[in-house]
Parts: sequence; C-alpha cells; structure tokens
Amino acid sequence: MKIITRDVPPRAAWALEQSGLHPLLARLFAARGITSTDELDDTLTRLLPPGSMLGAQEAARALADAMTANQAICIVADYDCDGATACAVGLRGLRLLGAPLGFDRVNYLVPDRVTDGYGLTPSIAKRVKAQGADVLVTVDNGIASVDGVRAARALGLQVIVTDHHLPALKDGDIVLPQDCVIVNPNQPGCPFESKSIAGVGVMFYVLLALRAELRERGVFTARPDAGPPQGGAAPSGGSEPRAAGSVGAAVLQPRIDALLPLVALGTVADVVKLDANNRRLVAQGLKRVRAGAMPPGMTALFNVAARKPATATGFDFGFALGPRLNAAGRLADMTLGIECLTTDDALRADELARTLDGINRERKAIEGDMRDQALQLAEEMFDESEEPPPALIVFDPDFHEGVVGIVASRLKDKLHRPTFVFAASGAEGKEHELKGSGRSIAGFHLRDALDLVAKRHPGVLLRFGGHAMAAGCTIDEEQLETFEAALQLVAHEWLDAATLQRRIEADGPLDTKYRRPDLVDTLHQEVWGQGFAPPVFCEEVQIVSQRLVGEKHLALKLKHQGEPVDGIWFGHTEPLPERVKIAFRLDADEWQGQRRVRFLVEAAEI
Repeated sequence: MKIITRDVPPRAAWALEQSGLHPLLARLFAARGITSTDELDDTLTRLLPPGSMLGAQEAARALADAMTANQAICIVADYDCDGATACAVGLRGLRLLGAPLGFDRVNYLVPDRVTDGYGLTPSIAKRVKAQGADVLVTVDNGIASVDGVRAARALGLQVIVTDHHLPALKDGDIVLPQDCVIVNPNQPGCPFESKSIAGVGVMFYVLLALRAELRERGVFTARPDAGPPQGGAAPSGGSEPRAAGSVGAAVLQPRIDALLPLVALGTVADVVKLDANNRRLVAQGLKRVRAGAMPPGMTALFNVAARKPATATGFDFGFALGPRLNAAGRLADMTLGIECLTTDDALRADELARTLDGINRERKAIEGDMRDQALQLAEEMFDESEEPPPALIVFDPDFHEGVVGIVASRLKDKLHRPTFVFAASGAEGKEHELKGSGRSIAGFHLRDALDLVAKRHPGVLLRFGGHAMAAGCTIDEEQLETFEAALQLVAHEWLDAATLQRRIEADGPLDTKYRRPDLVDTLHQEVWGQGFAPPVFCEEVQIVSQRLVGEKHLALKLKHQGEPVDGIWFGHTEPLPERVKIAFRLDADEWQGQRRVRFLVEAAEI
C-alpha cells in the first residue's frame, strides 16, 4: 500500500481561511479543488435550474396534461436504493402536486431481479398496461430500454424515461429509445452540468419542473415570499410556502423540499460523484434529517440501525440505511423498501423497517459465505509470490445473483483489480445464462471495457451496461472462458504497474491542536463521499500495544506526536511494526462520560 499525500494549493487554502473557514477545513477543501466559499454555499437557490436539464420541461408538460385529465400514471422503478428512493420521491411528489387538481392516480411497479432482470422490458410494459395505466414513467432506468419503450408505445402507453445511466451503444454508436420523453443529463445534447446526479435527483428535478409548469397554468396562484426565480429555477430554502392548501381563493404551491431527505439518501447510497450540485442536495437532506423532518420510514430505519438522526451523516445513508433498503431488492422484493419510504403510518414503517433489517442480516450471512468462496477462487488464479492478474472473473454455481455486486466490490477492495462476479440466472428458461456484476479501480472504465469486449467478440455479451466504476452484464455460461480471456486482455492493455499498485490519498499529518472531539463533530457535519473524499490524515506513529477484538479487528494503543491515542483497524488482523506510517480517519467515542478522539486506521505503509 502506498500512501499519497494530497497537494494543498496554498493560495486557495489561504483565501478560504480568510473568508472565515476554520483553518483545518480550509486546508481540506482546498485539497479537494475548492477555491471559493461560494462553492460551499449549499442553499437551495444555488441548485442548478431544472430548465437546463434536457427533457425536464417536456416531461413536466406531459405529466401536467396527464394529471389534469386524471390519467393513471405508473412508475417503473429499479430494485436498488436509488431506484426505491426515486420511486418514493415520484409517488410522494406527484400526489402532493396533484392534490389541488384532485389527482391521486399514481402507482408503481418494481421488476423482479431474477425473473424480470433490469429495466423496462416488453413484459414489464405489458404488466403496466394491465394495471390500467395511461402514462409510464421510469425512474433510475430506461435509457437503454429500447425494446421496452417500443413495446410500451405499441400498447398505447405514453412513456417518460427519467434516468442517469449512460445510453446503450450499438456498433459504437449511441442508441436511444424512440417516441418518448427522455430526461437524463447523460443523453446527447443535455447541457445540465451535473452529469453525476443520481436517478432520485433526476426525478426530483422533474418534479421541480412540474411545479413550475403547474404554476404557469394557474394551478398554484400563491407563492408568499416564495419560490424559485423565473424559468423554474431551483427552490428557495426557508422562504418556500409552509404547505399546500388554500388561502382565500389562492392555492399555495406545495413544498417539495420535504422530499430532500429521500433525495440525499438515494444520492449517497448510489455512490455517485458528489459534485457541487449533489453536495447541495445531500446537505439539504441532512439538515432536514437532523431536524427530524423526514418520512416515518426513514426514522424507522435510523432506529433499527441504532443511529441518531440528530447527528446524521452521509455515512449513515451509505452504510446503515442504504444497505437495509438494498437488501430487499437483492433477496426479496423492493416493494417492501418503497412501502417503507412512502407510508405515513409510523407503526407500519417500524414493522417494515424491522423486516428490512432482518433481510439485511440474511444478506450479510450470504455475502460472508460468498465472499470467502470468491476470494478462495480468486487466489487460486495466482501463487502467493505473484501479483494477481490485471482483472478478476469469478463464478460458482452456488452464488446468489442478488449479492454478486457486493462480493465483487469486496474482492476489488482487497486485491485492487477490476472484478466481475457471476451467478447463474434463476429465471425460468434462462438457467444457461450467467449474470455478472463488476466493480473497477481508478483508471479502468468498466462499461467501456465491456463495449470493447462486445466489439471484439460479437455475441459474447447478451446484455451489458453501467458506469466507469460499476457495470453489469449477462453471458451464456459456455462463453465464460471467452469473456474472461477477453476482459483480461483489455485490462492488460489498459492498466500499467502504477495503476495496479494499491494506493490511498491522504491529507497529511494532523496537528495535535486539532485532535479534539468538537473538531471531529465539525468534520462530520460536512458532506463527504464519492469524488469528495472524507478527511484521511497520515503520519508515522508509534505502536505501544495491539490486540485482536472480535477475532477480526485490530485494537491499538498509539503515540501520536508523543501523545497517547486509541485506534482501531476494522477488518484487519495482521500485527503492525513498532513504528509505522498510517492513514487514519478521526472518530470520537465516549468512555466513562468523557468523549475522546480515536483513530480509525484505513491503511498502513509497510
């Protein structure tokens, strides 16, 4: 492991400090490319305007027409946390905005991971039509569903695709669904700057555009001190109306900022890059969660995870709430997760949260067994004296297809290689197919790698899609060896020794004056995540003592700049030398009524 210290542009750090930021925050933000406090302004007025998202206004007009005509709308969701929160935002938002019109005909459908596969398929379109829907709205999927959209249109359904994934490719050319409205910042010609927005964020923006459209149509005739600037820009913060309703003959436009906790949860859980716009969405969601303003289902999920909403962080979304929702889509039915997020009955929310917690425990057990087996299979590919191959492809007939993505992520983290884990399809009549989920390392665009494999070996990939760091594909079991050889070749061509060396970026040494619980709290209040990494400090420390706890964690007594500090390295069992350079995060725990700083070790340079 190589620990790399981030560069801190001195002028940027100085300017941020002069603007009133704490010196430690100024240094951390400067190292992450922030040059002005304007970039840290997380008020809603600073959000990118909905009018800049191609298709949002067209979708708003179509939805407004449907609501006015009292047509039935069906949301087709994805079965992960982003899809579940996007569906919940859509359901809550459409009902809220449609209330003055007397509109409440909105329902949803979630494909089954095993029998339906991903996205809008012709069979899903038929089920939507059978429900009596007039308008089909996808959330977090649909951009690659060319056949599904065609089938839906043939059935007479109006289709609105809201998605954030990359479009499908055919012979190197982008292929989009036809005869439908598409809202996706990653479609050609879309000027929306935040290309990393999650699916739930796209749906939220559609609702912003819809509210502006309904306002233009005179549905909402009052906006006291309120509302977005002209052109349907971002919502204002505290100046939004208190609630939907009437004041005399006026109808107040609803506050849809109440949906931001769901937007923040889905954004963090989907591990999208936290650019400035995404950070604002997450920051606003966290503020409401900390104030207790969130749906009952989120409160219930915090409770079963033993987390405190008043001190919520993005870590809670990514590692406590998100996995419990994702577990439903992996092992059971994501309708459980969506119902949890949409119910306003606190008792029902508690019941559903406990069910999701139980499913997540089952997921952990399955994942643990699969991870051990997958690691053994991967390590059999090379001797202890050798480096792992440039890419890892693992399959076992007993693997569960709902957990392959998590296991691929674990292997990628441990061996620092692009990794695909495959499981046999459980769909009837498709037992010969393998479903794979991949995770990648920096410098290896996984979706582009699959595209190159498809070009070199036509027919090997039955289906594929995804992003740079995560992708999925389906192959025939007979083609597994061909796929493995082809991906290995691409990895060999694209990856050099420097890229394959495991490294961690850190923020340099920590001054002892900053080793205080109140500063730990200050750091935790900020929005950190993918593309805006949480603070990790690094320096040489003395190991005074070390012992295993729970048989899988290393508890440490350290001397940091000559002063004693506790530390722990979760998931690490190998002993450390007496003096070692470590990378560590800051945490504060309580012991006998006293709060103390401890180091959470992330890596060691040995």
